[in-house]
Amino acid sequence: MMAHKHQITTGDILPLPEYVKVRGETRKKMAAIKRDRRVDVGSHVTFYFENYDTMWMQVQEMLYIEKGGDEQVVEELKAYNPLVPQGQELCATFMIEIDDPERRKRILGRLGGIEATAFMTVNGEKVMGTAEEDQDRTTAEGKASSVQFVHFKFTPAQIEVFKKTGAQAVVGFSHPNYSHMSVLPENVRAALAADFD
Repeated sequence: MMAHKHQITTGDILPLPEYVKVRGETRKKMAAIKRDRRVDVGSHVTFYFENYDTMWMQVQEMLYIEKGGDEQVVEELKAYNPLVPQGQELCATFMIEIDDPERRKRILGRLGGIEATAFMTVNGEKVMGTAEEDQDRTTAEGKASSVQFVHFKFTPAQIEVFKKTGAQAVVGFSHPNYSHMSVLPENVRAALAADFD
């Protein structure tokens, strides 16, 4: 696994027999990496900040599960490469996680457009999120998808502030039905700072 790569290529993907040999150890290492890239916001949303390593692992796992061969590799790279940060941004998957099906349906029905309200602040300066545009994740009826993808594009000055030890970084939403935010713990801020070139 490599830091600061901005794209996963077919050459980065291990053939299935090789991946099977290292899968257990790789999953343990990835669990440790992911612990420092996760932030709960309010009672229903968790942000998972992605990078080359997390997306590489996602592609390898999809290939392991579905065993679709070379054709599947191309599709998985097309799906997951957009979530590899490009040096001046942070990329995140956020999941709206509600166990009870009826409650989930009711809450998601009130959260249409939540992806357009995601933001981060760095020492008080706001960076609005941009939703991944591969598909519309809010229905015409206003129901939000439980899985959303956002990019936070930072200016060079904001990046410099974000990288400073102890800088206050916050992630949250300004949605009228879900206006929650969370301060990034220092271990998370430090891990995410490494996503910037």
